[in-house]
Amino acid sequence: MQVLAGVGKGATVISVDYLVIAGGGSGGSNGGGGGGAGGYLESNLSLFAGIDYAVVVGNGSTSNAGSGSLSSFDSVSATGGGGGANRSGPNGKNGGSGGGGGSDGFTTAGTGTSGQGSNGGAGADNGAGSAGGGGGGKNSAGSAAGYAGGNAGLGGAGGSGLASSITGSSVTRAGGGGGGCTNAAGTPGSGGSGGGGAGNQAIAGVGVAGTVNTGSGGGGGGQDGGQGGNGGRGVVILKYVDTLTVTIGAGLTGTESAASGGFKRATITAGSGNVSWA
Repeated sequence: MQVLAGVGKGATVISVDYLVIAGGGSGGSNGGGGGGAGGYLESNLSLFAGIDYAVVVGNGSTSNAGSGSLSSFDSVSATGGGGGANRSGPNGKNGGSGGGGGSDGFTTAGTGTSGQGSNGGAGADNGAGSAGGGGGGKNSAGSAAGYAGGNAGLGGAGGSGLASSITGSSVTRAGGGGGGCTNAAGTPGSGGSGGGGAGNQAIAGVGVAGTVNTGSGGGGGGQDGGQGGNGGRGVVILKYVDTLTVTIGAGLTGTESAASGGFKRATITAGSGNVSWA
């Protein structure tokens, strides 16, 4: 529990369950790797009523091979997903989950952050049949790219996300992006469960974006300059007893649910600012 100056003796202690997911990494260009999912953290904090607590919702990357931005709640901070490698480098980036590797000598995937996500998959360097590896997801690593002969590169699948029931129903988030291919004969990688974007193999084909507010990675782009898909924006979800009411401060976009099963939930989908309870 955070020690706060000015909190009087006998102040009301409250219990808040949280799910904090950072922004996802974007896929790489020209048969590049899939983006890694943003870091995913779920647990509980003991806090105080009437005190402001900082919240940040990280954006997904919108540039080729870019890493996502962190999300945080009070002292909890999740790392943005690593960008997938462009075909011509650099290698996949480290992050909450690592980005997939590319080709042309840049096949190395990024690594995930312990407790937050998984590693990306390696790319495959086979000339015209090159393909990118899948970005890591919260629940599993991205798959390595492969080669089926001729010009048929096989993009790696994005790693799977993880289900949470913090909202009252099971929802899977933080899937990795699938790898792209450098030839139309290839097969791009599928996006990981939980919102990961699929890769592309078409000329100038754009990878599929990660789903917004899941922190998922974007898919790798297709051949001849195809751009990587954007990473999905993260999310912060807070669960608390229904006798409390949250105030979502300026700078944040979010809503409080109706009471259900003895709890309310605040779902914060964008911005930075403070929340408090009364």
